[in-house]
Amino acid sequence: MEKQHPLNIALVGDHDPHITAHRAIPLALELAGTHTGHAIRLQWLATSLITDNAVLEDFDGVWCVPGSPYQNEAGALQAIRFAREQRRPFLGTCGGFQHAVLEYARNVMGWADAVHGETSPEAERALLTPLSCALVETIDNLQFEAGSLIAKAYGRQTAFEGYHCRFGVNPDFEKDLLSQRLHAVARDSAGDLRAVELQDHPFFVATLFQPERAALEGRVPPLVRGFVEACARQVS
Repeated sequence: MEKQHPLNIALVGDHDPHITAHRAIPLALELAGTHTGHAIRLQWLATSLITDNAVLEDFDGVWCVPGSPYQNEAGALQAIRFAREQRRPFLGTCGGFQHAVLEYARNVMGWADAVHGETSPEAERALLTPLSCALVETIDNLQFEAGSLIAKAYGRQTAFEGYHCRFGVNPDFEKDLLSQRLHAVARDSAGDLRAVELQDHPFFVATLFQPERAALEGRVPPLVRGFVEACARQVS
């Protein structure tokens, strides 16, 4: 398949080669690019470098990657807000899911006091709290919402995916959080929230699991392929 002009994708996070997901993500994008016929130009964007939107303008898509707590939480939230408001394709995995939820809570729901329990565990509105059972190097079954972007990407409504995660959405706030534009699109075998999508956005998907890990086994991650295709539509 003929290559199109390169898609510029920002990997928002603090790169650490010891993190499994950070090794998987470039492979996942390469496989997805090859599969879809798009050259990918990726750039790791340290959270400390994100102080305004100027550094983000030239990217066709934003992926907020695992590895929280980030060196600069505000930088990660800035990038997520940019993608949400400017309608750039966005993918958040693991820590990216957690911060996508946090950005939405603060800037859409108006919960100015919402915080991440990893850094502020005693806060009244700790939106992300320790999971009842930490999902560290585990695999579980997922059920996708029919008609969702994630279901379309996988081409089915169930999948098994891996995790390396200790924090999820605080159940005390989940109902209100999902009452407007943010929708639950994946739950695990226990019925717990594992992925969300934003309505009225071309592609804004965040998962607590790490779909990129499939690339370490030489498989094209369906959701990453869907993200790349959304980035291509962005520039077409």
